[in-house]
Amino acid sequence: MSEIREFKTESKRLLELMINSIYTNKEIFLRELISNASDAIDKHHYLSLTNDKLNHVDDYQIFIEANKELRTLSIIDNGIGMTYDELINNLGTIAKSGSLDFMKDINEKSEQEKLDIIGQFGVGFYSAYMVASKVVVKTKSSFEEKGYIFSSNGTESYEITEAEGLKFGTEVTLYLRENVENENYDKYLDEYELRSLVKKYSDYIRYPIKMEVTHENPKLDSDGKPIKDEYEETTEIETLNSMTPIWKKKKNEVTDEELNEFYKQKYYDYQDPLATIFVNVEGALNYTALVYIPKKAPYDLYYDKYEKGLQLYSKGVFIMEKCKDLVPDYLRFIKGLVDSNDLSLNISREILQQTHQLEKIATNVEKKIVSRLEKMLKDERELYVDFFKNYGLNLKYGVYDKYGLKKELLQNLLLYKTVNKEEMVTLKEYVEGFVEGQENIYFASGKTKEAIMSLPQMDLIKKQGYDVLMLTDDIDEFVFGIMQEYDGKKFKSINQGDLDLLSKEEKEKIDNLATDKKTLLEKLKEILKDEVSDVVFSKRLTDSPVCLVSADGMSFEMEKVMAAMPNAKDAKADRILEINPHHKLFETIENLYNDNNVELEDYAYLLYSQALLIEGFPLKDPVEFSNKMCELMIKGAKY
Repeated sequence: MSEIREFKTESKRLLELMINSIYTNKEIFLRELISNASDAIDKHHYLSLTNDKLNHVDDYQIFIEANKELRTLSIIDNGIGMTYDELINNLGTIAKSGSLDFMKDINEKSEQEKLDIIGQFGVGFYSAYMVASKVVVKTKSSFEEKGYIFSSNGTESYEITEAEGLKFGTEVTLYLRENVENENYDKYLDEYELRSLVKKYSDYIRYPIKMEVTHENPKLDSDGKPIKDEYEETTEIETLNSMTPIWKKKKNEVTDEELNEFYKQKYYDYQDPLATIFVNVEGALNYTALVYIPKKAPYDLYYDKYEKGLQLYSKGVFIMEKCKDLVPDYLRFIKGLVDSNDLSLNISREILQQTHQLEKIATNVEKKIVSRLEKMLKDERELYVDFFKNYGLNLKYGVYDKYGLKKELLQNLLLYKTVNKEEMVTLKEYVEGFVEGQENIYFASGKTKEAIMSLPQMDLIKKQGYDVLMLTDDIDEFVFGIMQEYDGKKFKSINQGDLDLLSKEEKEKIDNLATDKKTLLEKLKEILKDEVSDVVFSKRLTDSPVCLVSADGMSFEMEKVMAAMPNAKDAKADRILEINPHHKLFETIENLYNDNNVELEDYAYLLYSQALLIEGFPLKDPVEFSNKMCELMIKGAKY
């Protein structure tokens, strides 16, 4: 018996849309057909446990057969097979999913045992027409004596014919399209290509995917010894997939060595990872995550083209190479994967339908990673220091990003060098090390301890014995600007604002002196009006004659960072020149002012230039500075 049926009008349109638009990558067809075969085996296995009419199978398998002469590719399974009606419903009607109906029926009957079926859309079969001009399906249901052959070119109609002598299960044969200029369909007959596609998309299908593979072996002489440069081809059946992914095993069943080896092979790293985070969650949302922190940061981590993301699997089937939504920007360095049975995928399984599921997974994975880092900081300090040297900048960015949204989560993971200690300290450790009378967290920007210790702003800090955090990254001051305080202690730059280190009496003494010398300070301010916003007596200098500080708001370090940015705008910090009223140099300036000496302008200019150099700012006119310095040296030598 043979019967030809036409696709329904709406099915024709959907079929054309599916072949040309739904799938973005033709090679995905093999994943879909293998997933369908796996579903068929799942159904047979489940029903064989509850139905005595079904024969029990011990060797479920999916077989791939490539015929280069006929240019056909077959995917064969020994699963449940299809009846005549199921052929019409499942293959003759687009988007009719036998897998979905079966799963609903089983799960409604049994609330205690939920069955996982990969294919739930009923369109995966038709992805075959992206590479095939004709598809033939031979199938025999385990519940019927008759078998059937479905044949269609995927356009107007399909034909169903009765067939004798078929084994139960399903064989899908693709007659590949003719090669065209930009498309080589013959590659889907190549052993290496098929092996690669199975490894990429279907490596963790729970049943063996087998194929006849050709090997070249040395030809042996009569004594069994290899003959030089002579080989013979042999063929054998090989299993192409791993079947059980390492992340599906229980934690106590997997060794650290196995996890490390998996990482090195999968992510092409010759070193063991610095840390592994293994997450298995069961509840309202079920998923497994296997996350690695590489020992060394990728060379292109901070390049614009670097792509973050975790690999995404659904029921062990590969869905996406780099799912960006699973990784916050500050953790962009992590490698790994997430596998969930509960993700809502679109019709092609290439796009996620509901982002809230992914958001829940991403939030939980993030917390697990942060928790692992906290434990590392507590129990494996040296290892954490190694981590921070590689990725500390990322954590700082995480604190600063989104206006400090995650500062509470990340602030205790920050490490800083200090001027008084050899080892790096956390903010908590710094606060615990406060000396008597200290109320603020002091910091200074600088690349070396020597550079910071030599700053004139450190005069009073050193006398008090306070420790100072060394900010070595461009982002550091922005981070503290967002945080503003830690554990109730305010952050204070030694180079900005009032350090509040003097007693009330000492402050009043300087304020009174400033009142007495008001006209002199105003004169200096007038001379330097194009360079500074104010000239004041310093409440932070004890030994040095002068320093340059910024007003509250933008600091000098922020100014330097922003100036180095592309398309930088002319943003500058307000510069305040602080003079030490107790230094002998001030006496000279005061005498020049009282004597109406015209050299006061030169001294003011040199004083400001000296402060600029100390802060690492370039001079507007180095030649003029040198000339003025020489003139004053010559005059000084005459006296």
